[in-house]
Amino acid sequence: MKHEIERLLLKVQKPGRYVGGELNSVIKDKEQVKTRFAFCFPDTYEIGMSHLGMKILYGLLNQREDIWCERVFAPWIDMEQLMRENKVLLYGLESGDPICDFDFVGFTLQYELSFTNVLNMLELGGIPVRNDQRGEDDPIVVAGGPCACNPEPLADFIDIFFLGAGEEVDLEVIDLYQKCKAEGKNRKEFLREAAQIEGVYVPSLYQVAYHDDGTIESVTPIEGAPATVRKRVILDLDKVYYPESFVVPFLDIVHDRAVAEVFRGCIRGCRFCQAGFIYRPVIEKSVETVSRQCRALCASTGYDEVSLSSLSTSDYSKINELLDELLSWAKDDMVSVSLPSLRVDGFSTELTDKIKTVRKSGLTFAPEAGTQRLRDVINKNVREEELMKTMDVAFGAGWNRVKLYFMIGLPTETDDDVVGITRLGQAVVDAYYHHPNKPKGQSVSVTVSAAAFVPKPFTPFQWEPQDTMEEFQRKQHLLKDSITTRKLTVNYHAADTSFVEAVFARGDRKLCAVMEEAWKRGFHFDGWSDCFSMEKWMEIFQNLGIDPAFYANRRRSFDEVLPWDHLDYGIKKSFLIEECKKAYAAATTPNCREKCSACGAACYKGGICVENRSSMV
Repeated sequence: MKHEIERLLLKVQKPGRYVGGELNSVIKDKEQVKTRFAFCFPDTYEIGMSHLGMKILYGLLNQREDIWCERVFAPWIDMEQLMRENKVLLYGLESGDPICDFDFVGFTLQYELSFTNVLNMLELGGIPVRNDQRGEDDPIVVAGGPCACNPEPLADFIDIFFLGAGEEVDLEVIDLYQKCKAEGKNRKEFLREAAQIEGVYVPSLYQVAYHDDGTIESVTPIEGAPATVRKRVILDLDKVYYPESFVVPFLDIVHDRAVAEVFRGCIRGCRFCQAGFIYRPVIEKSVETVSRQCRALCASTGYDEVSLSSLSTSDYSKINELLDELLSWAKDDMVSVSLPSLRVDGFSTELTDKIKTVRKSGLTFAPEAGTQRLRDVINKNVREEELMKTMDVAFGAGWNRVKLYFMIGLPTETDDDVVGITRLGQAVVDAYYHHPNKPKGQSVSVTVSAAAFVPKPFTPFQWEPQDTMEEFQRKQHLLKDSITTRKLTVNYHAADTSFVEAVFARGDRKLCAVMEEAWKRGFHFDGWSDCFSMEKWMEIFQNLGIDPAFYANRRRSFDEVLPWDHLDYGIKKSFLIEECKKAYAAATTPNCREKCSACGAACYKGGICVENRSSMV
């Protein structure tokens, strides 16, 4: 580590965030590699080090002898201030070199409120923030992740967006870069050629025209770029790269354990859930592969807990068989198995019996809505009696702490739906005290959390307006006033952050000016309450003559050109329209294992779409 950085660490709260050198981190001779890649997570070390995608791509890129991938995290306020005062550029943890010396600087976009950190990290690293101001000696700035499905609010700052799975396309772009460099081609020539790779979106090669009312008239490709950019998918998770070791952090992180991915995608089709649509089709790993990867990770890291990662772990088709296999060695190795992302209708007595070795820290379920009518509107396909049956199983097995996640502001929501949230929470409390085998001498703790609904691209609700902040606040007070017991705790998210999230989730390129102004004013860590200022955000919108309600609170027509319509995530727009109409009729759609609904993901010719081809309609 460079001496000037060491001096700063004596003055910051958590120096372990900035030192590198952890177990399993990768050090290479920079003179012996062709391409250097700075993988940037636009949040703190503790959050970024918990992200599975970073672990996968860090290992994948470093597996190549000619590539060196280093980790970069957003420095917290104390460290950033010291770096600016001492003119220290943002650097890679492995080498200590400033990120402006790298060939690629890549960001993962996990949530919209991290966008200001992206710009801040570029500037802090000595890289021109706007893509049209970068020269031949500047890094290629790339980005991927779920928020890349609507990249337009960052279109002026990112050179390349990766759509979909990154394991193959990242390497293809790096190979092209090496080829172009060897042939003496310049930056623009490389970007033009990169745009021809499936899953690569180069925003500078598209021109956007607007109607007088502010809606988009057209998106036109230039210089040979494809009219539509199709996402990349991985169709065989047993063969794709997965790391056998993780970097083991020096300090506690959010999810400090081994993690094994069991499948990608989701069979359910909840109409509010972006991940459930953009990660289709569902692709599963085999039991043998998951078990082998779990064991390898525990051996290489020393972790005594392994978590099975997916959007809904209980929907893994061989979950009981997998748990049998894991527990056959985990008990002897003193490793516990945790199952996040359980569904209300997937928690069975058989499942409980298999995971009794897990520390009973609490159970988390997401009914999402307080009434059956609204659960049908959002296609949750969970009934109250299923929740009560699950609670009966859990309480009988010794659990006494439960968290229930809901949303408020969903399309068609009424006050009765809002009050139904606490009514359902109260029913869970009552079920505990009526249970004949509840833990003796222990009371129940039920926590209800209500997030504000944010309409997202590539969902059936992408056309829906978000509730105004005033309406959210009214519903939050209604929710709080409906509590009838101290055994029930109700939390809700601030409406103002959800409003800004909605603005950028469905925004267009006009918001690049807003983002740039926010960066110039020093905005960062907007996902953190102690850094977020609604007043300052509204001041920027007003000064630039941009109405944020146009993006957050306006209902779109089905024939409006949406900012992301030129990007193809495999889901037909006609299917999303039909699902939106079914929502207003409170009509449900079967999950993908029950019946294929012809969403369009079969175009990838793999996963559950092929397995269930006999039921295709």
